[in-house]
Amino acid sequence: MPIRWDSLLARHVAQELHGMLAASRLRALRLHAPSRDLALLFRDRTLLWRLHPLRGYVIVRGPVEPDDTDVRLPARVKRVYAPPDERIIRFELLRERGGRPGLDLVVELLGNQWNALVTEGPDGIIRHVLWTRDRGRRQIVGRAYVPPRPSSRVGVAGDLTAHDWRALLADVPQAERERTLVRHVAWTSPLNAGALTAAGGRAPGRGPAETDAHQAAGGAGAGAAEPEPAPPDALAEGHALWARMAAPDARPEPVGLESQAGLQPYPFVLPDLGHRPAASLLVAFEACAAAEAERSGAVTDGLLVGPSVSSRLEEGVEQAARKVARLSAALAEAERDDPAALRSAADLILARYAEIPPGASRVVLADFGGGERLLELDPSAPPHENAGRLYGRAAKVERARATLPALLAEAEAEHEQLRALLQRAWDGTAGADEIRAALPAGSGPGAPEPADGPRPYHVFRSSGGLEIRVGRGARHNDELTFHHSAPGDVWLHARQAPGAHVILRWPGPGGPPARDLEEAATLAALHSKARTSALVPVDWTLRKHVRKPRGAGPGTVVPARVRTLFVRPDPALADSLEER
Repeated sequence: MPIRWDSLLARHVAQELHGMLAASRLRALRLHAPSRDLALLFRDRTLLWRLHPLRGYVIVRGPVEPDDTDVRLPARVKRVYAPPDERIIRFELLRERGGRPGLDLVVELLGNQWNALVTEGPDGIIRHVLWTRDRGRRQIVGRAYVPPRPSSRVGVAGDLTAHDWRALLADVPQAERERTLVRHVAWTSPLNAGALTAAGGRAPGRGPAETDAHQAAGGAGAGAAEPEPAPPDALAEGHALWARMAAPDARPEPVGLESQAGLQPYPFVLPDLGHRPAASLLVAFEACAAAEAERSGAVTDGLLVGPSVSSRLEEGVEQAARKVARLSAALAEAERDDPAALRSAADLILARYAEIPPGASRVVLADFGGGERLLELDPSAPPHENAGRLYGRAAKVERARATLPALLAEAEAEHEQLRALLQRAWDGTAGADEIRAALPAGSGPGAPEPADGPRPYHVFRSSGGLEIRVGRGARHNDELTFHHSAPGDVWLHARQAPGAHVILRWPGPGGPPARDLEEAATLAALHSKARTSALVPVDWTLRKHVRKPRGAGPGTVVPARVRTLFVRPDPALADSLEER
């Protein structure tokens, strides 16, 4: 079941995370848009957020080594907090390298639009985003982050008096009290409003469905135009419970609430629901995730497989799809030809050899049944070679008809297996070992680097934490571009100047941050013959738009959809970005 977040849950989860992570060193972030998963990779643990609308868990796992496609963010956690009465959790991060603006990791838990963003500096420029939003509050890399409108409900400081509480609810019909609370009073939500209004005098442990059945059977308010108001002391009891939960120094009582939909982590016991005590909210989340895994067969740490493995699996799915397309086209072509007709034409050419003029491209010959037949010929070949080609083509068609259906079925099965495995990897139901066993052999985007010999590129790290790869030479440029990059990475090269290919590793979605792109362009300029110029034009495009012409020399490629940046080659920048 999806976790339901409200401001109280966000507040106390943030407090718990602050106590666990304050001053911890964050090594990298792992963002995976298809599964809506976010992982914070620390030295001693991994914090995994499953931000898909059908999940919502936050759980702790053991340490995981950063992957090439992870966002490297060497920083320490200064503070974790939730703004008052908001479903947002912020991680304030202090960079380990001095002189750079601070970063915030913002986890939004609003409705079904959960998202995670990394913002930089006082203007809150978005540097990375889990998934791009183009509507409403647009969340796009390079734009300033616009937070949700702050809460305007009363009692944010837990200071709503019993008199004000009664004045708000006393004249409101019981059926409307929950909605009124959620609309006007801070720290209330559909999760706790039933308990705060005593739900029409509902006894502890009786769920909403049972209460409705009780009223339908002749209980309080049955058949009346308007439900009977709650007893006067119900308002006082509701206010007392709210004041205890909304107090700034409230001590949580972590539980897993028992509902018809499943377990729900919550910082307080609610009298209208059963509950299971938990040592902490994270433990409660773990129990909820385990219960969901048992029900659905899904595991909770699919993202920890690693983006490089997922990238190779995605490439394997694409390769399998291309293989299916090739075999389908070959089979369709074979079914268009008739081997018997091809052999008959070849027999006719050999039988009427003397009647075929030299260099003819077509000829009409009397066939063996007394009629006439038009034959297409290759004018550059003598008749007997034309006949031989027809015999060979007939044999090829027969072999194709005999072998291609089985090969096509095998390829379709392989494609479906890999596609299903990829979906399971996104869902978290496939482990790393299973994925690696199914991966196609050989190198490809995201494949691990060879253990022996030097890498064909130098490694730099942008100020935003992205990896930048700079080719070592013409031959190595080809290796870097076509064997050590992913289709969504950014490819750069100094315009009209010999130099290195540069790859800015970009997990996407959307375009890379402007500053990271400029730094990669500067490295492309510095590693080119134009390094002494005052201003260098650098072309860039996505790597998937770069192709190598047949027969072209080492390092020669043709990029498409090119855009250009003008940068100043600054050697000091290369020194500051070099990964040692």
